[in-house]
Amino acid sequence: MIILLFWLIVGHAVADFALQPDVMAKGKNRHNRTDQPCWMYWLSAHALIHGGAVALATGIWWLGVAETVWHWGIDFGKCDNVIDVHIDQALHLFCKMLWWVIAVWMLT
Repeated sequence: MIILLFWLIVGHAVADFALQPDVMAKGKNRHNRTDQPCWMYWLSAHALIHGGAVALATGIWWLGVAETVWHWGIDFGKCDNVIDVHIDQALHLFCKMLWWVIAVWMLT
């Protein structure tokens, strides 16, 4: 089941870097005024991509919902300078480990 943790981390890397273009990274921050869609749309879309990756990796839909909610909150805190990028990434990886523990417990 360690392979599941690997895929959760791969999903995070893809969603947080490859699938997050500059316009999204800037647009999800409510302090960046742009003529693009509202920051909540960008942040929610970004969090949903993460939630989808978790749901796909685990096969457990509600873990995807949990990831969406937690990712949204963590990134909101980063955009508001409550946490820095290192804490942001540590919290995201902690969530992936938590989802992994829950999924392994449920699937065994």
